[in-house]
Amino acid sequence: MKPKIEDVAKVAGVSPTTVSRVLNNRGYIGEKTREKVHKAMEQLNYYPNEVARSLFIKKTFLIGLIFPTTSNPFYGQLIFHLENLASELGYKVLLCNSQGREDKERSYLRMLQRNQVDGIIAGAHNKGIEEYEDPNLPVVGIDRYLSTKIPVVSSDNYQGGEKATQLLIEKGCRSIVHINGPISLETPANMRRKAYEDVMERNGLTPLTYEYEANDSVFSLLFEENPEVDGIFASDDLIAARVMQEARNRGIDIPTKLKIVGYDGTETTRLLLPELTTIEQPVREIAVKALEILMKQINKEEDYESATILPVKLIESDTTRK
Repeated sequence: MKPKIEDVAKVAGVSPTTVSRVLNNRGYIGEKTREKVHKAMEQLNYYPNEVARSLFIKKTFLIGLIFPTTSNPFYGQLIFHLENLASELGYKVLLCNSQGREDKERSYLRMLQRNQVDGIIAGAHNKGIEEYEDPNLPVVGIDRYLSTKIPVVSSDNYQGGEKATQLLIEKGCRSIVHINGPISLETPANMRRKAYEDVMERNGLTPLTYEYEANDSVFSLLFEENPEVDGIFASDDLIAARVMQEARNRGIDIPTKLKIVGYDGTETTRLLLPELTTIEQPVREIAVKALEILMKQINKEEDYESATILPVKLIESDTTRK
């Protein structure tokens, strides 16, 4: 039979109320009394009922994370920081991998609500999901417009697009192509494309963008339709890696004939592709800010911004150096 709170109280020589106060950290409890209770719990192998505890304090200390995939290095590093930082705050996370599917995102949202999570941090793709409109559910979006009422944390996508395009122009590139994800997603990341177009036009150059939707044919098509291309700004490092592979398969020398800039600069891609020039997002700072805003929502504070934009950093390497 599982031990009860009364059993812990008997072994510790205190009242059940005192044990409850220790478990919920409420009221003043002397250190010796707290020690006796913890020793009794250990002796009896007693684990508190988290459901009952959450009903009592009106918190589950659970946070839901909804992201399209954990295989993308940016999301992987971001989730790593979110989990670590949440743990430091006394929270556990429930990780949901939506795979970019609207049905999975809706299903996960409902599951998280049924489990009464204290809040959600989402970087999922689909828009117009009414479950996000729940006024009682604290939510923060990362690089995603989930609702007009939900705060968003992102890197300075426009600044990053400017830095990338300007660098390629300074290196002598004149036929510069941009590759990004589907523009229909309407995310803050689309500002990378807007900055690319603005910089190109300011310099009297014609912008040209290809949209990548998990179809590798776009890379061969890019080179076939633009044999004169001498610069490519990819909206993330994985796309940049595909471009590098296609260029090398075609015998195009990087960076003599073609210069490439990516976006993200995660620890994984810096390790595996140290030669790639990229725009580094402040991943840990994004996680810190997202959790800070979520905690304010959970604690019913209102002094947070609806949009937080964090600066990016250009890391130049071999793909643009010659």
